[in-house]
Amino acid sequence: MQNQLRVYNSLTKKKEIFEPINPPFVGMYVCGPTVYSDVHLGNVRTFLSFDIIYRYLTHLGYKVRYVRNITDVGHLESDADEGEDKISKKAKLENMEPMEIVQKYSNDFHRVTAKFNILDPNIEPSATGHIQEQIKMIEKLIEKELAYEINGSVYFDVLKYNETEKYGMLSGRVVEELMAGSRELDGQEEKRNTVDFALWKNAGPLHIMRWESPWGTGFPGWHLECSVMSSKYLGERFDIHGGGMDLKFPHHECEIAQSVGATGKQPVKYWLHTNMLTVNGQKMSKSTGNSFLPEELFTGNHELLNEPYSPMTVRFFMLQSHYSSTLDFSNDALKAAAKGYKKMMNGLVLAKDLKYTNDDSLEINPKTVNQINGIIDNCYRALNDDFNTAQAIAQIFNLLKKINSISTGNLKTAEIGEEVFDKLIHTFITLIVDVLGLKEEKPSDVEGIINIILDLYKQAKQVKDYDKVDEIRRKLKQYGVTLKDMKEKVGWAYEEQ
Repeated sequence: MQNQLRVYNSLTKKKEIFEPINPPFVGMYVCGPTVYSDVHLGNVRTFLSFDIIYRYLTHLGYKVRYVRNITDVGHLESDADEGEDKISKKAKLENMEPMEIVQKYSNDFHRVTAKFNILDPNIEPSATGHIQEQIKMIEKLIEKELAYEINGSVYFDVLKYNETEKYGMLSGRVVEELMAGSRELDGQEEKRNTVDFALWKNAGPLHIMRWESPWGTGFPGWHLECSVMSSKYLGERFDIHGGGMDLKFPHHECEIAQSVGATGKQPVKYWLHTNMLTVNGQKMSKSTGNSFLPEELFTGNHELLNEPYSPMTVRFFMLQSHYSSTLDFSNDALKAAAKGYKKMMNGLVLAKDLKYTNDDSLEINPKTVNQINGIIDNCYRALNDDFNTAQAIAQIFNLLKKINSISTGNLKTAEIGEEVFDKLIHTFITLIVDVLGLKEEKPSDVEGIINIILDLYKQAKQVKDYDKVDEIRRKLKQYGVTLKDMKEKVGWAYEEQ
């Protein structure tokens, strides 16, 4: 729009002009949740950030195919390819089938993302739904001598790969340093090198999730699924791949190696990563007790919270920081976000209600027109600067000042002309609703609202204002509510058709 979109590429470590491989189509893959536990706020921030990217690219006119996977097998307790599959472990603890665990936490994940108004991806594949494709990629890597089988497990040979490619190009890790810093761990003696990672693991007799393969009964490694599913739905080379910065190593590094090894191509043009969360300046962590779940934010039921904060307040709060910056949670910051969110929503209600009024006695004010056009340009300049929502929000509030001036009559719509007026209103509403994904949160206490109306009804009866009594009855009936006059009180019921 006003200037070219630029994105910070974690691979090249610089901002680059965004040029899709096959415009106007954009392929975007984001590493989704591992469904064995409650959704934490770090997850929310990542998916919210890519929700903005998805929304904005769509707003710019790109046809985005957004793929976000579900990890439902293969995520071991250790990055050293040891320990139990986390979903299998959870299934045993809760005496449930693994797929029950998957369904339970997938449902929870979708409920949370819906509360934050995070759009669903176009495709949401699961690892267990692509076992055969994963086996085929392993066979291809073995054929190219980049993988080897030992005792029913298959590992990617990092040193062999590093003879012609560069393992560590995304995270900046150096193989020799990784080798020197590695220590022998239980179960690693079967690997050729400590830096090698699992493509397929042999399933022990007690392992619940298991599939047949050319190497025996087992299950796929965690890293493999993303290479397989991204290439299946987006092609061997696609535009955007992202996730939290904690996935740079080893997960995304292993993805690159697998994909390059199998296809000979760099799989992704732009790598994007979100940063971590802190609480009052300290890293958010379960072990330190400063971590809280989304539901605890909504209810305020946590010792670190002074009050509850609504989903849209939290969304607005997260958007006030660039996705690649550390985001610090505090009561003061959340309270300020609540105030800012409500101010923006009041402006949204106002903007939807404003109408252009012509006045032939007034001339167009070029200075004001230029100011409005300049602010709109600044909104897009911010979003085109690596999706900088923090700067965009500041400019949207500047648009709100103009809207407030029109509402109070200090600025006449005829002074800016109908075209600029329409542009102002359209831009304000579109950026808030379609790009930032913010929406009005209607009062949820319907019972409390009805009780207020009942009090007004009783007051009208006491002063014998029967016109008001009939009006209240009539209006409530339009919404399916009927009033019942009883000896002790006035009650209500749903209108029966």
